[in-house]
Amino acid sequence: MPAMNTIAGNLFLIGLMGAGKTTLGKQLAQRLNRCFFDSDHEICQRTGVSIPTIFELEGEQGFRDRESNVINELTHMENIVLATGGGAVLRPENQSFLKKRGTVIYLHASPEVLLKRTQHDTNRPLLQVDNPLAKLQELYNARDHIYRSLADVVVESDQPNCYKTLEHLLNILPQSK
Repeated sequence: MPAMNTIAGNLFLIGLMGAGKTTLGKQLAQRLNRCFFDSDHEICQRTGVSIPTIFELEGEQGFRDRESNVINELTHMENIVLATGGGAVLRPENQSFLKKRGTVIYLHASPEVLLKRTQHDTNRPLLQVDNPLAKLQELYNARDHIYRSLADVVVESDQPNCYKTLEHLLNILPQSK
């Protein structure tokens, strides 16, 4: 296992919903003795309402505005682990915040795996459609190239055992930025 002090700076997790950003992020932060933040959770805490409620009241644009403000603020912190929302990378300003202020880790998983992980989660407004797999494939096709272009590290998160993914990530991180 790498020496934990060799992993410097902020670590930002990106990827589609269900890729494991929050689950893996919490474990990574614990192992590295860092603070963990989830941008979606921060938005909910600050507004006092759920993401579906924000989407309903303000639309996706309103949610994305809030998301950009939170990501800007959190990425200014030091030595944190941040799990971003799946669509955070759609805005150029968020891409810049992430790229310039830490190491970006893309947690990659296939749409089929993502569906298995998210199919019973009603807190994901973009998946409240007749065919969630088609929606995940559409999101994957639109975002995968963005995730890859931002990523310093790409990690396959298809495995059901997130501890193996965590160990793999810890072993490759010192080679990044």
